Amino acid sequence: MPALIHLTQRHIIENLIPALEKLREDAISMEHHYLNKVTCIDPLYQSSARNLLHYLALRRSDIRNLQQSLELLGLSRLGRAEAHAMSSLDAVLNALHALAGLKKKAPDLARDVENRIGGKQLDEHAGRLLGAASGRHVTRIMVTMPSEAATDARLVHDLLAAGMDIMRINCAHDDADAWLSMIRHLRDAEQLLGRSCKVYADLAGPKLRTGPVRAVGRLVEVKVKRDARGFMTMPAKVWLTPAGCRETPLLSVDAALPMDEVLLAAVRPGDLIEVSDNRGSLRNLIVKEQFGSSWLAHCNQHAFIAEKAACKLYRKGRLLVQGEITSLPEIFEPIVLKAGDELILTHADQLGSQAQYDANGQLLRPASMPCTLAAVFDAVAPGQPIWFDDGKIGGNITSNDGEQITVHITHAAPQGSKLRAEKGINLPETHLDIPALTEADIVNLHALATHIDIVGLSFVRTPEDVMALHRELNAAGAGNLGTILKIETRQSFENLPMILLAGLCHTPVGVMVARGDLAVEIGFERLAEVQEEILWLCEAAHVPVIWATQVLESMAKSGIPSRAEVSDAALSVRAECVMLNKGPYIVETVRFLSGVLERMSAHQNKLSPMLRRLSVSKITGCDE
Repeated sequence: MPALIHLTQRHIIENLIPALEKLREDAISMEHHYLNKVTCIDPLYQSSARNLLHYLALRRSDIRNLQQSLELLGLSRLGRAEAHAMSSLDAVLNALHALAGLKKKAPDLARDVENRIGGKQLDEHAGRLLGAASGRHVTRIMVTMPSEAATDARLVHDLLAAGMDIMRINCAHDDADAWLSMIRHLRDAEQLLGRSCKVYADLAGPKLRTGPVRAVGRLVEVKVKRDARGFMTMPAKVWLTPAGCRETPLLSVDAALPMDEVLLAAVRPGDLIEVSDNRGSLRNLIVKEQFGSSWLAHCNQHAFIAEKAACKLYRKGRLLVQGEITSLPEIFEPIVLKAGDELILTHADQLGSQAQYDANGQLLRPASMPCTLAAVFDAVAPGQPIWFDDGKIGGNITSNDGEQITVHITHAAPQGSKLRAEKGINLPETHLDIPALTEADIVNLHALATHIDIVGLSFVRTPEDVMALHRELNAAGAGNLGTILKIETRQSFENLPMILLAGLCHTPVGVMVARGDLAVEIGFERLAEVQEEILWLCEAAHVPVIWATQVLESMAKSGIPSRAEVSDAALSVRAECVMLNKGPYIVETVRFLSGVLERMSAHQNKLSPMLRRLSVSKITGCDE
């Protein structure tokens, strides 16, 4: 070793070389251990699979002390080795040998070349799956289609013009006719704008949700606008339409009341219609203007109008016709839960109901809520946690007799949290032995296969779920479709390395980080850490990532983003795609996000993380 090297540096180098050589040996050993899984992958993606295994071997150990020693020598700390783990190790080892004046081993040129192009491979794989990146930024924008996109071609056109790169069809809503209509509108918009856009169908998977709640009646609420002092600033606009032949309002209204045709046929502008309020009082509707067989009326008082409510038509104080309100929508009151309450989960064939109390306020029967997935009743056990509605309500299972599951609520807002139908249920510690691909998913896949570019697998938990999707794609003659594997459960995160290897057997493939469900499953305090691990592992596998759930949600719904949302959107530039959900201001939100991504991509710096042991680096056989 050259005499000019300081004794301290010499000691550091003498310790570093064997430590790094051991890491390299572990990486090669990991590759050999899983050789059978690598060789069945398309040759174009085998180097990506090998790099994933090398990176996992590197991250099995806590190498922060090693990093600090490398930093003292001014060498790479291996902090950005995800896309090319082996060549990063070799580069550092070569530098250490040079500093020590030692002869280095001849490199494996084939391995060196394939690992050095890791970053380019990720870009190529993202292009194959998600389409070409925008000229202004490299992160694609995916937009979830609202139901209106099936009938509103202009909305789809405006989204594409604003910067949408991928149309997301959520197969948990609407039907095949609506989805195909959305796609037709997109193809027309592509022709008009000269832009291309991928279509992604997100299969619903097994729905673990709350079921319907018992209706409390048929009712319409009529609200007037008031100022801070309680004075009316604008009357409520009420649409009066024939009950037997209802017409869609031709303008914005606050409520719609179907009425007897005989009464409406006698109406004239300026007439007064007196309607019984559900609380025992009377409310007056002043008739203003006719639209077809329907009329627009104004109401100056807050009203609750129930079905079969009596109504009377007056003109200049004289009663002309009597009738009633008919065919009102059912009203479903949410179940309010507080910490300390009990909730009974039932099978899907029962309706949810409110808690019942006696005249003295003593509880007679806890509130109940149906669960849409029967397999839950065979799986959950007392002591396991359960969460509802993206973590807004939480509790512990206290009993399960196969017909009813009793939940003790431990987490809710101080004033109580409202639980409605169609809200998600998470069971982070319960093993559900159910396939990720349902019969409904298979039907939808066959209906959409020739019209879409990418299909998403929800509720994926194991490599077997991925292989089942591959088999069904081949059976449907859709082996050319790209696939997205949604990481939304604790089990899917813990099995991510093997899920990625299975995904590389059917390319192009990507991963969606479903951060809403994932946060509930693994705990909100761990979300940032887990999110980073998923990004690292996917980069090591050269698999593109979709950053999803509640990105700029406030802006999509209200038109104004929060500061926290803007920061979150800025971080999404680290992924290959970011997903926006639907909302009244979604077009403006797409434009805003495009601007954020353009600015961030101009000066985004990749940080060098401290490499402690990854919590998911231990996979079957790694520690054998």
